[in-house]
Amino acid sequence: MKILINDTPHALPEQATLAQAIALIDATPPYAAAVNQQFVPRSQHEAHVLQPGDRVEVIRPVTGG
Repeated sequence: MKILINDTPHALPEQATLAQAIALIDATPPYAAAVNQQFVPRSQHEAHVLQPGDRVEVIRPVTGG
């Protein structure tokens, strides 16, 4: 299936999870993740099954001021 991760197209197998999508981009903590603009807690990444066309955003915190 095809999804977008940070606005870049990616192909994943059917029934892929958010954790698998995050692994594709080698994200290292700390980060937050959202699917279709809905925050998904880290404890749910393994259980959250993606659907074709989903938009995944992986965001790293910015510090400073």
